[in-house]
Amino acid sequence: MTFKQKIHQQYLQLVQDKIDVFQDMISGLTEDSKNDAKGSAGDKHETALSMMHIEQEKITRKLQESLAQREILDKIDAAQVFSKVALGSLVKTNTLTVYLSTALPKITVENQNIFAISPQSPLGSQLMGNRAGFSFEVNNSKFTIETIE
Repeated sequence: MTFKQKIHQQYLQLVQDKIDVFQDMISGLTEDSKNDAKGSAGDKHETALSMMHIEQEKITRKLQESLAQREILDKIDAAQVFSKVALGSLVKTNTLTVYLSTALPKITVENQNIFAISPQSPLGSQLMGNRAGFSFEVNNSKFTIETIE
């Protein structure tokens, strides 16, 4: 497995873990609301159900976001090597290493910090379509593309 494939696999696992947690939380809230419906009556019952419903909606939004992230990751062929920066590129700059996919937390693979960014982000939009050697500035920081995988 290549370095980039390890990164891709770790991000897929991270997103899948989030999806599993959100699904478990939704199932728990659904079960709680069924149990609460059996034993309660009156205003307190309505308030509790309303609060559970609001919480369930929040978690459902987060679940949808995670599913969209997984969909983007599923489209990427981590074995593909690029000469120009594109979705799925692993780009090493003079200051950091980024994986162009979707915005996700920083991970460490083989003692290297990896930042997953979206192509629409300020840094991602500067990188897209460029080759090794390209230099640019984002938020007063200078970047030079060293390698692209």
